[in-house]
Amino acid sequence: MNAAAARKAAGGGMARAPALVLALVAAGAFLISYNFFAMLFRGGAGGGIGAAASAGTRDPVVAMPAWMREAADTEARRRPFHVALTATDAPYSRWQCRVMYFWYKRMQARPGGEAMGGFTRVLHSGKPDGLIDEIPTFVVDPLPAGKDHGYVVLNRPWAFVQWLQKARIEEEYILMAEPDHIFVKPLPNLALDNDPAAFPFFYITPSKHEKIIRKYYAKERGPVTDIDPIGNSPVIIKKTLLEKIAPTWMNVSIQMKEDKETDKIFGWVLEMYAYAVASALHGVQHILRKDFMIQPPFDTRLGNTFIIHFTYGCDYSLKGELTYGKVGEWRFDKRSFPDRPPPRNLTLPPPGVPESVVTLVKMVNEASANLPRWDDGI
Repeated sequence: MNAAAARKAAGGGMARAPALVLALVAAGAFLISYNFFAMLFRGGAGGGIGAAASAGTRDPVVAMPAWMREAADTEARRRPFHVALTATDAPYSRWQCRVMYFWYKRMQARPGGEAMGGFTRVLHSGKPDGLIDEIPTFVVDPLPAGKDHGYVVLNRPWAFVQWLQKARIEEEYILMAEPDHIFVKPLPNLALDNDPAAFPFFYITPSKHEKIIRKYYAKERGPVTDIDPIGNSPVIIKKTLLEKIAPTWMNVSIQMKEDKETDKIFGWVLEMYAYAVASALHGVQHILRKDFMIQPPFDTRLGNTFIIHFTYGCDYSLKGELTYGKVGEWRFDKRSFPDRPPPRNLTLPPPGVPESVVTLVKMVNEASANLPRWDDGI
């Protein structure tokens, strides 16, 4: 055999060898794939498609393995949020803060309260008050004299700006809350990464006020529907996002208050609209959670809610009939106690009053019964 023939023979052998290897690999891959899918359809080794279908799981392909589900739950518990509420040193604000903090600690200690991290009362009165030793407090300055135009809530965004700049906040997320919030069960972190969670208010309607909104959110920015029907509270949001939004929120609030038309139309919810607009200006939209809180007396049942917001007065006849707009024979209204806290052991509502109102009064009573020096109005 000459050299050329030898090279041809060698090449032919080399060509046949890879072909044989490829055939073996293909056969092996087929067997592996067959056994894998057969296992899934038989429901073996972790359930698979057959087990998932028979169990009625929502996953149409493969049920999430138990270890993966447990890991996801653990990760959710590792996303604590810091509770922050702005407040003044007025007696009216102090007694509500005491009740709020009492129930925060109760719910934080219960199973499911793992996400409820630290707590700060951001006090925008410029000086400490009598609650410094009872409630974790960070003192910030109020707006310059006259800048709030008698609208004390205008201090809220400015308080958050200062707190975010100066305080050391370990948690990645923040829950913006208010003194008249009562936790009725442990609150998980409802936010999803860069998507904050908020409660939708029926009276925040940007689309109905497009003419006003366009003063602060130009058409080039996008449709008015970009603006969520929310206020700043309750909101669970990433700290990094709030650090961007807060200064804009403050500036928009002041601009709105100084514009006579806007001030007249938005009134006492002006600062809420300002937060919604500021969020949209930064391209942030919120997950709207109706189960975030309820507002008695209009929300009558607790359902699956996490917070009772007692902003409205609750007036009822002795027959348990709502007399909203008219002082009832039985009533609970936080505004009845501007200079000192409500008395301990408030009279419970008459029969027929909804569970939301009954629960509210019972929780205020339990807090006042356990808080020292309640009647002193500290």
